[in-house]
Order: sequence, then structure tokens, then C-alpha cells
Amino acid sequence: MLRVSPEHVAAIDQGTTSSRCIVFDRAGEIVAVAQREHRQVFPRPGWVEHDAEEIWANVERVVREALASAGLGPEALAAVGITNQRETTVVWDRATGRPVANAIVWQDTRTEPLLRELDEELFRSRTGLPLATYFAGPKLRWLLDHVDGLRDRAEAGEVLFGTMDSWLVWKLTGRHVTDVTNASRTLLMDLRTLDWDPELLDALGVPAGMLPEIRSSAEVYGTASGVLAGVPVASALGDQQAALFGQTCFQPGEAKCTYGTGSFLLLNTGASPVPSSHGLLTTVAYRIGDQPAAYALEGAIAVTGSLVQWLRDNLGLISTAPEVEELARTVDDNGGCYVVPAFSGLFAPHWRSDARGVVAGLTGYITKGHLARAVLEASAWQTRDVVDAMNADSDVALRRLRVDGGMTANALLMQFLADVLDVPVVRSRITETTCLGAAYAAGLAVGFWPDLATLRGQWRSDAQWTPDMDAGHRERELRNWHKAVQRTLDWVD
Repeated sequence: MLRVSPEHVAAIDQGTTSSRCIVFDRAGEIVAVAQREHRQVFPRPGWVEHDAEEIWANVERVVREALASAGLGPEALAAVGITNQRETTVVWDRATGRPVANAIVWQDTRTEPLLRELDEELFRSRTGLPLATYFAGPKLRWLLDHVDGLRDRAEAGEVLFGTMDSWLVWKLTGRHVTDVTNASRTLLMDLRTLDWDPELLDALGVPAGMLPEIRSSAEVYGTASGVLAGVPVASALGDQQAALFGQTCFQPGEAKCTYGTGSFLLLNTGASPVPSSHGLLTTVAYRIGDQPAAYALEGAIAVTGSLVQWLRDNLGLISTAPEVEELARTVDDNGGCYVVPAFSGLFAPHWRSDARGVVAGLTGYITKGHLARAVLEASAWQTRDVVDAMNADSDVALRRLRVDGGMTANALLMQFLADVLDVPVVRSRITETTCLGAAYAAGLAVGFWPDLATLRGQWRSDAQWTPDMDAGHRERELRNWHKAVQRTLDWVD
């Protein structure tokens, strides 16, 4: 059959709570979107699981729905790309394609006892990561230790491991691969060789035969069958790296921050990994074809948008999230009040699980307007802490910050962010930057878009905020913020 010249690229975004498919046209504009949530399984406190079969069924559904909404068949797609929740771990039967157990989600903390047996310096020096329950390798080890007969089957080559990108590529093409960004989140890949590290595999007791082949983020892994029959599967990127790519942060010193429930800030550091001594993760940003990989520093902030939800749901000071800006604008400043939302400890750059949230500087003068303003300012100050750590770790200073996510609709917060960072803050016109990044990488791999310069030329902002705060005032406020942070520490014995 003669294929028509395809004018679209699709992206599958397999996220923590839902799966989406977005179809983009040649200009990088959204043509159609479909989305479905999946169940969150909580077998015990601290355990979080997903049913990988349910997720695959949802992915098939959203692909069909997005194509139908766009009035397109698979033949209209030049390629499909995948972006995914990182670190979530699946093991499946090589012969039947069935998962041997539920997937263990990145949020799951059951591997904490195992981590205490491992050599932190060995893992950090090879992988750029601290030993944390977050990452995939220890989750795989837990499954090998606790699912009956699984280790023997793994040694015999009967079962396969992957993160969600691997699972989806396998279901679409029958190929067992992952990309460098997802592999860099397993605690099993050497950041410099971009290959599985035998010493790390041995330390975690993982048979090499069950691991996927590590490929670049933008290349054709295989041709899909089924719902996407005939379409090249041509990219895979972990979700935060995909957002960096969708924001076209291709030069060292360019960074993006995604403001959602929490926030993730990634800084492109160029062609070599930058080790962090200030509480950040060193990770692979992306790799295009056979070109050298680009690396990034990453800072994860646990509570940003969820602090506004707390103000709404727990305190009842607002009835909808957007009202926080209106309430904060009823005052000129925070009145000396600071909120540090260490609800379950502090993430980057502090990594203090003993911390708990505080409201500091309360006086009889403070109103709900001041509290609302302090809540918004907390997101900016937490970002400042991560940026300061990045600047301390890297000789690549942040020049401007590209932002996306729901909180970027708040103009007061965005202006305050520019003020405290003392760099311009630029909002992307297309907010679905995670899907856009996966689409861009897939399109590059098949020549749908010729080069990075073309993608950069397509990127559009819809708003920019420039710094407008006196330097002395900024430094005084930063000192007060740090005093408030200190008061969160050592709360949990």
C-alpha cells in the first residue's frame, strides 16, 4: 500500500497518574489530545504499585482516541515518541509478555533497608545519584528477592526488566531497549560509558541478561504493530528530560523548571557530567542518534503547587487555586512571614527527611493576604536554593529560566521568581512540553524535522518576566528565608 506523506508526529506520555497521547503537526502545534487515568495500588504504607497491563490497555485506548479526534490513521504519522514516569520498575515474561508482578512506582519506599547495605560512594561516583528509594535498580532487586522463583527465571533469561519506556516499546515493537535518560535513573548505568556497569549489577545482584539494550533518546527502535501499525517508534525520554528537550534547552546554561505538585529544575551542563557536591542529581539530559550525550544537573522540590492546595483544602483561605494570586495581591509584601513547606522533609538541595514545615515570623500584623504571599514566595525561594546549588556545582551559570506547568499562570509568582533569581523567567506558549519533547526527538530521528536549530526556531514564549528587585532587599529576604529553613530541621527524632 502506498503511504501518504505523513504530516504529524505523536507522543505517548505514560505518567504517574495517567497516560496521554498528543498528536502534533509540523509546526509543533497540538492537533489532538486523549488521556486516561489508571489505578494507584497501595498494598502497605509506603508501597505504591501500578498494573502495567492496565497501563498498556490505556495507552492503546488513548492512541486510538487521539488519532480519531484528529481524523487521522497511523499512516499519517511520521513517528511516535515516548516519555514516561521515571524509575517505575516492571518485570515481564519474555515469552508471554505478561508482567510477573505489579510495577513498583518511583514513589515507593520499600527498598530503604536494602540501601543501608550498599556502598554509597561507589554508586554516586559511577551513576551521579545518591542511594535513595527513588531509583529503579533496588526496586528490581526487591522483586528478584520476593517474587517466588523470579531470580532463577531471571538467571535463565526467561524474564525482562524495564522502566515504563521499555515496557511500551516492547509492547509496540517486540524490541527490548531503553534510552540513556531512563537508564541513568536505575543506579545501574555508568554515566560516562553510558552502559550497564558490571560492578553495580553485582552489588545489587541483578542478572545482566534481563536488562534492556541502552540506546539514544532519538533513534528508530523498531516499527510498531497493532494500534500504530507501521509507525516508527523513534524516541524515549524520561519525563523531566523530555520537558527540557521540549523547551529547546539545547545549550549549556539553559534550564527549565516545571511547576506542578512539586517542581523539577534541570540545567543543561553540556557534553560531560558535572558531579554535585551540593545535593543535586547528575543525570543524562538526552542523546540524539550517535552524537555525544548531553548531561544535566537536576533539583527536585517536593512541595510547590501542593502548598497552594494545602492553603485551599486544609486551611480554607481560598476556594480555588487561582484565587491565591488575588489574595496575595491584597498586600505589598509578606509582612515578615515565611512558609517553608517541608511536609515530608526537604528535597534538593538539603535532603533532610527529619525536617517538617514551619510558618516563621508570625506577628499580630500578619493577615491571610500575607500568608498567601508567603505561600507563593516559598516556591520561588525553594527554586533559588536549587539554582544556587547548581551555580556552586557548575561553571555553567544559569542565564534565564524557561518555565512550564500549572503554576506558571500565576503572574505574581513568576515576577517574584525573576526577582529572587535575578534572571529573566520565560513561559513556553505550549505548556505540554513533556509530550512536545518526545515528539521533537522522534521527529528528529526520522528527519521529519531536520535539526535542533529548526526546533529552536519553532519555540515560542507567551510571557516573560525580568528582574525588578533591589539587590540589597533580595539579599535580606534570602537571609530571612534561610533562617526559616533552619527552623524546619531536626524536628523528627
